[in-house]
Amino acid sequence: LALYPGELPGPRVRGKILGISKPNTAPLYNPDGERLSAEGYQQYTDNLDLKDIPDVVEVRFALVVSRSDMRTYPTDDRFFRKRENQNLDRFQENGLFPGDALAILHVSADRHWVFVQSYNYAAWVKRENIAIGDREEILKYKNPSRFLVITGDKVLTSFNPEIPALSELQLDMGIRVPLADPADISNNLYGQNPYTSHTVLLPVRDSKGKLEFKQALIARNQDVNHGFIPFTRENIIRQAFKFLGERYGWGHSYNARDCTGFVMEVYKSFGIYMPRNTGQQGAGTFGENTRFSAESTREEKLQALRGMDIGDLIYVPGHVLMYIGEVNGEPYVIHDVSVFRYTDEDGDYYEGTLNSVSVTPLIPLYGTRESSYVDLMYNIKRIR
Repeated sequence: LALYPGELPGPRVRGKILGISKPNTAPLYNPDGERLSAEGYQQYTDNLDLKDIPDVVEVRFALVVSRSDMRTYPTDDRFFRKRENQNLDRFQENGLFPGDALAILHVSADRHWVFVQSYNYAAWVKRENIAIGDREEILKYKNPSRFLVITGDKVLTSFNPEIPALSELQLDMGIRVPLADPADISNNLYGQNPYTSHTVLLPVRDSKGKLEFKQALIARNQDVNHGFIPFTRENIIRQAFKFLGERYGWGHSYNARDCTGFVMEVYKSFGIYMPRNTGQQGAGTFGENTRFSAESTREEKLQALRGMDIGDLIYVPGHVLMYIGEVNGEPYVIHDVSVFRYTDEDGDYYEGTLNSVSVTPLIPLYGTRESSYVDLMYNIKRIR
């Protein structure tokens, strides 16, 4: 945020938008099974308002005020690749959380959406879910000396009868919120004495869409920590298992997360911020990487698996799994998985639905009918 340019060339902004807002490579269908036509795509393209991008774009900055979707196009309309599968909305890109900092690059033709750059992704977000502010005040907010980290899967602020936007606001794992200055805390906040709560500062949007900061309460019985939690194997597993059973949510849909979102949120608890997609994470040079090529043998991969440590990440095309240990020599993983494929003890192939954060053995899993996860594995990443 501190280094982001205050101005960008118009063609660069246009290129960023068209890098995301483009027709899918496969046919898409709406929830009623109707195929998205070229004319349908054109309506969404018209709302991009590309013709109004100036030669030089003045970048504005904002904070997210409530959990929000990042979308391929400026629309809530949902589309899917298969008529029978409505779990994977192909217009869903990512999720944003309260306090996330954004650079605003463009506004849609209907004025309801903005194209933004977050710390690891660029896409469309609803304008009503952000508050525009000065870069310096946002920087100050994002770099507090005293802060609280959300360490539960989801935490709610206390009920607030005076500021509905801050009442029972959901905060997801890894969110960092500044603690209010004790000198600024009264003994009566929204009708409640705050001594049994953490008093934090949260961004809100005023009637004109401008950024303000308000105090909010998080009860002391909530799963939070003063500062980032210690980066230990025990804590990695403890954080991961807090999501066990949560429904799979492609691109942070369904008020949940997908495989990379699951990994990102766990590691954000320690102050480690990762790229958005599996390909970016798996190809990234961060951490200690054990990479495999097309020439790598199955035995070489199995040998590497035997040397894994708790919390190591296993990358296959389009998916990431977290190693949690062995049972009778069998490696087990926890991962956020949609489709579940494996071969049983008789060698019979099974394909079904999990759609949740699950614990499974690794070796029997298949990524496709022809290839196991071990066959497809291209990197083991250790972060220490």
